[in-house]
Amino acid sequence: MTSTAAFMGVSTGTKAGTTKTTTTMQNSTSTMNPDVERTARKLLAYCRQNDWAGHDPYDALNSGLFRALPFLDSRFPRLALTQVLKRSPINVRTLALVPKTQNPKAMALFLSALLKFPNTVVDSREDLILYMIDRLVALRSSGISYWAWGYSFPWQGRSILVPVGAPNLVCTTFIAGTLLDAYEQHHDQRCFTMAVGAAEYILNELYWTDGAKAGFSYPMPGLRGETHNANLLAAALFCRVYKHTGEKKFLEPALRVARQAVGKQQPDGSWFYGEHPSQRWIDNFHTGYNLEALQSIGRSLETSEFDSSMRRGFEFYRAHFFREDAAPKYFHDRVYPLDIHCVAQSILTLLEFRDLDPGNVQLAHSVFDWAMKHMWDERGFFYYRVLRVCTIRTSYMRWSQAWMLLALSALVSGPQQSPNGTPRHKLTALVQV
Repeated sequence: MTSTAAFMGVSTGTKAGTTKTTTTMQNSTSTMNPDVERTARKLLAYCRQNDWAGHDPYDALNSGLFRALPFLDSRFPRLALTQVLKRSPINVRTLALVPKTQNPKAMALFLSALLKFPNTVVDSREDLILYMIDRLVALRSSGISYWAWGYSFPWQGRSILVPVGAPNLVCTTFIAGTLLDAYEQHHDQRCFTMAVGAAEYILNELYWTDGAKAGFSYPMPGLRGETHNANLLAAALFCRVYKHTGEKKFLEPALRVARQAVGKQQPDGSWFYGEHPSQRWIDNFHTGYNLEALQSIGRSLETSEFDSSMRRGFEFYRAHFFREDAAPKYFHDRVYPLDIHCVAQSILTLLEFRDLDPGNVQLAHSVFDWAMKHMWDERGFFYYRVLRVCTIRTSYMRWSQAWMLLALSALVSGPQQSPNGTPRHKLTALVQV
């Protein structure tokens, strides 16, 4: 990077207090916990046996009841059935005629995990990687010329109905980022083409500006909200694409949106989910997305501009989202629910920021141990949620199994190179101006 960084106002400098990694820390994670590898193998076998397909907390609108009883197909019944199936301690989706599906985002999470696992853990790993890429090609959103992806179910928001397969920002950014990982490992030009095509879609169809404000439309084009995790995930993707292509059209929107999101960080280091009055909550995994996206931006642009924000955000994350027994909380200000997605994201975030706190690796393993005691089923899958009065033992493929397989792959792989080739212990480096 040359004068472009200076022109865009990217700050330069090395990080203070975050670049050292001790030999002790590296050695502590080099000895694999056999329970992690055993669980990974068993979970992987479960997912393969189910053809990588399953139910989802939000798939109620795939129910055949809406086709059999068309009068139910309106906003209130859609919201009601979604909440009933999501909250039910018993999975009644078979009775509700909800089929199992392959979800594009889940396939990307599986691909990401396979890219991390060593061959000793996964049989026919290279074949599975190619299979996942092929499935992502097949599962792309139809009816548009861009590479983009949506969910395998329609879902009812507060005011809009999002159709099945409709491309959305978060799904597309996760998939495009994973395709870049695959390209960097395997040099598969298909993956690079799809990832850049997805970035083009986001830039041309979802990026918006309004005076001093800027953002990316989510969950559908034309909606101009400020959803911080969605904005930061897209900005991080743009920075990675810019690093590969040198196309400056991706850099300015990325920095503008990232700086805006950082500007909305609260004094205690937290972020609300979004800026709309109905989005003023603080939760575990979206905070994790924010932190990892900022770190990715720093690595891609070789800038320390967002380091202070990351540190403050991680300090809040570590202080507010874990019980004394290492159970990861969903919300910062209450204990329940204890959700498997938060388990997975906590492991990923703790390992990603292992150099900010020497205890992060041990805490990540403690989170895994807690999940094995309270959320693991010996049939080979993880439960959905632990509530105050019961445990919801439903198996969800995207929300639960795909995310946990990715978390297990991070525990197995230990400290290695970051996806874009930067050593993990060097969160940023100097920008050459």
